[in-house]
Amino acid sequence: MFQQLSVLGPATSASLARAMQLNTGATSYHLRELAKFGFVEEYQPQEGAHGRERWWRVVPGDLRFPPPSRQTPQIRELFDEMNRQAYLADVELFEQLRRESDGLGVWADAFLSSRGTIQVSPDELSQFFEELIALVNKYKRDGGGDQTRTVLTRFFAFPAPEQSTEQSTERNS
Repeated sequence: MFQQLSVLGPATSASLARAMQLNTGATSYHLRELAKFGFVEEYQPQEGAHGRERWWRVVPGDLRFPPPSRQTPQIRELFDEMNRQAYLADVELFEQLRRESDGLGVWADAFLSSRGTIQVSPDELSQFFEELIALVNKYKRDGGGDQTRTVLTRFFAFPAPEQSTEQSTERNS
């Protein structure tokens, strides 16, 4: 449900139930649970709402888990699985859209990805991450103009495996 709301935007429990082939009781329960932990919130759309429908959306902002040093082993296992599932869903969607890029129109050329390396200390990496999140947050907004659409972002930053002295010497030869 979180992935559905992240990708497709605000929805009702009924529309999520249809999309996920679940009953509305299950989706309502899980939406309330996600809301209890701050992942989703009720949302009042500008248009499209009918009667007493309850709309839900992903809480705007940056979703972060506590650092591993502040997690219990059980919580770390849960967060690791949540990250693994989200990563797999993102990669699957990325690959699907890449295969179908002809149907993206002007968005095909805006379909970007990058991979690189930087040399930083742990403190500098934390600072870099905060600056990157601030840049991403600069572009977050409800709705938008005719040319805007939701764009999924994902950022990884992790230390490369350390090289042994032998490997380093062989490379420099």
